Amino acid sequence: MYLIVTRAFPPELGGMQNLMWGLTKEMSKNFMIKVFADYEENHKEFDKKYSFSIERVGGIKFLRKIRKAQLINEFLKENKVQGVIADHWKSLELIKTDKKKYCLIHGKEINHPKRSSVNKRIIKVLNNVEKVISNSEYTRNLAIDNGINQDKIIVINPGTNPTKELNKESLEKVESLLKIKTPRLITVSRFDKRKNHEKVIMALRNLKQQYPDIVYICIGHGDEEKNLKKLVKELNLSAQVMFFKDISEDLKNSLLAKSNIFVMPSIIHKTSVEGFGIVYIEAAQYGVPSLGGKDGGASDAIDHNKNGLICDGNNLGDIYSSLNSMIENKKYLEFGKNAKDSVSRFYWSNIIEEYKKILN
Repeated sequence: MYLIVTRAFPPELGGMQNLMWGLTKEMSKNFMIKVFADYEENHKEFDKKYSFSIERVGGIKFLRKIRKAQLINEFLKENKVQGVIADHWKSLELIKTDKKKYCLIHGKEINHPKRSSVNKRIIKVLNNVEKVISNSEYTRNLAIDNGINQDKIIVINPGTNPTKELNKESLEKVESLLKIKTPRLITVSRFDKRKNHEKVIMALRNLKQQYPDIVYICIGHGDEEKNLKKLVKELNLSAQVMFFKDISEDLKNSLLAKSNIFVMPSIIHKTSVEGFGIVYIEAAQYGVPSLGGKDGGASDAIDHNKNGLICDGNNLGDIYSSLNSMIENKKYLEFGKNAKDSVSRFYWSNIIEEYKKILN
């Protein structure tokens, strides 16, 4: 039996939740699994659909962490467990066991100043696990730079599941929304500084001169939403930028499938960094190539000049010229085909084989 200890788990929505859910489901096909997860509203309906046990722990954050650790430590004493897999170093901090421990790392949660109290806590936890599972080469290098023993780190990219057939009604709705708008750029992410919507919108002002029917679709919500909408208005781009939030999965996927380029040239903002970017893979499944940023793990998902481009997200000119080069002569069609052809290596059925190698 393996324990999966996570703070992020469905029915709560989000990238981390999807990652831990995909890993848990695929693990359950190969091993006996028990999950310890944080309490989430409406979890009972979700939990009862699955054959593996999911134990939920509620309460305020600090006390919840202590209580969850106590429950796990008791369970480890009383049951035959081969190992513990955690979503975050904090999930392991209070676990007392000589069983093998494995911890996923993602980027920003380990990016704290060297020799700070948090950095010391991270090193103490991660240097005492069997393996640290990094989501990208970038995150691996970041971990080494921050004092993690490099011999413990292995890179296993996050997985995804093959796409389901798209809903015909949603596709028709998208076509009626977009009509003659082309080329079509899209970003699906939180609206925060790191994702860099701001510079994409600024590049759009120049692209609009050459491509008057261009459209930029922004799906998500977050702290920067108000600022981005204000910028769109100031630059007179209301006809070129479309904002969507709280839409159905079908509509989101249909908008993605009907787009030409996925754009997320992420930057480092304070300690926040894009460790990988599973959204690049989700776009690739629909034959949509990506423009990613050099600061972060995008290059694990994007093969530069083959299925997309990597640019300097801090350089407006580089974002503009990269987008322009993909749009000119419809280069995005060739990149998109390559993206779709290479995406299967990220399917969970293949990614789980990498986990099995270290667990066995």
